[in-house]
Amino acid sequence: MLRQVCCSGFHPFRQRLLPWLQSTAFSRSHRVQPSAIRHVRSWSNIPFITVPLSRTHGKSFAHRSELKHAKRIVVKLGSAVVTRGDECGLALGRLASIVEQVSVLQNQGREMMLVTSGAVAFGKQRLRHEILLSQSVRQALHSGQNQLKEMAIPVLEARACAAAGQSGLMALYEAMFTQYSICAAQILVTNLDFHDEQKRRNLNGTLHELLRMNIVPIVNTNDAVVPPAEPNSDLQGVISVKDNDSLAARLAVEMKTDLLIVLSDVEGLFDSPPGSDDAKLIDIFYPGDQQSVTFGTKSRVGMGGMEAKVKAALWALQGGTSVVIANGTHPKVSGHVITDIVEGKKVGTFFSEVKPAGPTVEQQGEMARSGGRMLATLEPEQRAEIIHHLADLLTDQREEILLANKKDLEEAEGRLAAPLLKRLSLSTSKLNSLAIGLRQIAASSQDSVGRVLRRTRIAKNLELEQVTVPIGVLLVIFESRPDCLPQVAALAIASGNGLLLKGGKEATHSNRILHLLAQEALSIHGVKEAIQLVNTREEVEDLCRLDKMIDLIIPRGSSQLVRDIQKAAKGIPVMGHSEGICHMYVDSEASVDKVTRLVRDSKCEYPAACNALETLLIHRDLLRTPLFDQIIDMLRVEQVKIHAGPKFASYLTFSPSEVKSLRTEYGDLELCIEVVDSVQEAIDHIHKYGSSHTDVIVTENEKTAEFFLQHVDSACVFWNASTRFSDGYRFGLGAEVGISTSRIHARGPVGLEGLLTTKWLLRGQDHVVSDFSEHGSLKYLHENLPVPQRNTN
Repeated sequence: MLRQVCCSGFHPFRQRLLPWLQSTAFSRSHRVQPSAIRHVRSWSNIPFITVPLSRTHGKSFAHRSELKHAKRIVVKLGSAVVTRGDECGLALGRLASIVEQVSVLQNQGREMMLVTSGAVAFGKQRLRHEILLSQSVRQALHSGQNQLKEMAIPVLEARACAAAGQSGLMALYEAMFTQYSICAAQILVTNLDFHDEQKRRNLNGTLHELLRMNIVPIVNTNDAVVPPAEPNSDLQGVISVKDNDSLAARLAVEMKTDLLIVLSDVEGLFDSPPGSDDAKLIDIFYPGDQQSVTFGTKSRVGMGGMEAKVKAALWALQGGTSVVIANGTHPKVSGHVITDIVEGKKVGTFFSEVKPAGPTVEQQGEMARSGGRMLATLEPEQRAEIIHHLADLLTDQREEILLANKKDLEEAEGRLAAPLLKRLSLSTSKLNSLAIGLRQIAASSQDSVGRVLRRTRIAKNLELEQVTVPIGVLLVIFESRPDCLPQVAALAIASGNGLLLKGGKEATHSNRILHLLAQEALSIHGVKEAIQLVNTREEVEDLCRLDKMIDLIIPRGSSQLVRDIQKAAKGIPVMGHSEGICHMYVDSEASVDKVTRLVRDSKCEYPAACNALETLLIHRDLLRTPLFDQIIDMLRVEQVKIHAGPKFASYLTFSPSEVKSLRTEYGDLELCIEVVDSVQEAIDHIHKYGSSHTDVIVTENEKTAEFFLQHVDSACVFWNASTRFSDGYRFGLGAEVGISTSRIHARGPVGLEGLLTTKWLLRGQDHVVSDFSEHGSLKYLHENLPVPQRNTN
């Protein structure tokens, strides 16, 4: 029996629990000395986070991001969470994971309380086992093995099961919490305990004392004696304890809890019964919204359903406690669902009394989808007209844009580094350049959407076309650079894509006015909603989970931002580069006049850009030559800090600081210099330490240059040209949404072409596949047909 119980879970902790289960009766108590409570186990895979937890209880949290400040938390475990799928016995692995998360939060200085189900299921398991064992062995042998399997087990009364399971359930919790040096205490209550004033005070005092001693109270209804719930028995303004949902809500309010987490077997609250075709998870639920929700049936076990949970949640919310209803059974998320909720991640349904002024990000995604589809149906001339109008607005509204940008710069002063402040800054010349770039995009967009790439005659009167279409909805996340917004907006308009924009808070004022101008331009053809600016408190990680609404994520910012997005994106492709480690190789046959100009422009013109030079590779024969001295003198004048590579340092008696890593993107006036023996060694170095972004050779030897161009595997490879040319505007693309170093779909500066995909159009006349079978009447032709010439004007 013990083996059967232990194998029911899915968490590795059950392996540590197995010796205890084999050696100890479930009813035995395990206590931890108070002196051990402060010790924190180091093997937990949940990060230890220290956050300020001081908060005055009174009003619930308005936003998910505030949940990390919750000090006192109640976690309610529904029957479906605690029990196995066969409803007989406990899901040990799942429970172990929950206990681990609760322990981590407790050891962060929070006050955790559990309201748990499971006594009935645990007791049912024990009683069924006892019934089977109590039957006559002789009778069992005489009846045969097959009949033994089919022996009927009487229906077990719930109160008896609860009485048999309560002690074992508590002993199991104690054993699990002991692994994290935390003591737990059991409290059994009934509805009468809340109606009797003296008992309420006693319960309140007991819970406060346990929390003061860093003990986790585990609360449950005393199902062994509790009477059946009476319908409509709630007192005015007070919720009656009918089940553990109402118990958790009542306990949370009585104890002035900051957060109540209700775990069930569904992801949260849906706008229609979960599992139906149109069911959508409700991210935030507001009082009064219940009229628009259709409740389904209750879970497979337990007394309450979703309707009871919502009622309890709203009552707790009214009492000043924030509530989240989430799934505690899903194996992919249950191992961190509680800690994710406390960290403010978008998990389950969050109950809030504060409605945002604007639409939710989900609603914005839907608007971008529908607006993008309308945009794609416009004539090319209409899309070009929108872009031209936006370009005009950038110059006509110059003063308002620069005033908003000035506010951003003033607020960022002292908080952002100089390179980031430069990215944040807008100027008249920048706006003029933006307008020129937008007009280039408008000119190149005339035949972008719907362009025929291939035509094939499959058979007589059966013709196939491959045409360009928009990708769908783009999510562009950018830092510091407000000039990115009109560029990306113009490219989205030209390609017929819907667009979600998430800018950095340091550019709030600039982004707001630029977005308004973009929508003003879109309005001339009634597609204003195609471009949306996300102004809510959505975390980037939460946005990356909207795989039903977003088709492509394009990050524009630091390498850390790109890496974080690539890690967080769930099922959504990410176009971009995590690092811009650009190299320049100075060959032994390089021109003296060209080298210093190219190095200066690549490194010093805009060192914060992703296409700025970061590593200079110099042929060994150039050391101690006038050319080398000129390079060093120029870098010294430009105040560039030099980091010596290992080989370069070995040639010098007094060398600059040796580089910590040859794979570093400085983003500032810093440069790594390394020595190589040949063009092949330079190529090998680039492949080992580069980021496949932009790499350059400086040489007068055409054969050497062509060898470099053909063998370097990067998105952009140049000969005798600055790395800074790696840019959509400079390539004549008008603008770019970013530079991609991936090898799929688009690579290098991604302009209009990179935001398109294709679809196939087949036109026939009552054609069926069976006509092309061995004995059919038709044969495949597969003839290539001429493609309409592209308009290059």
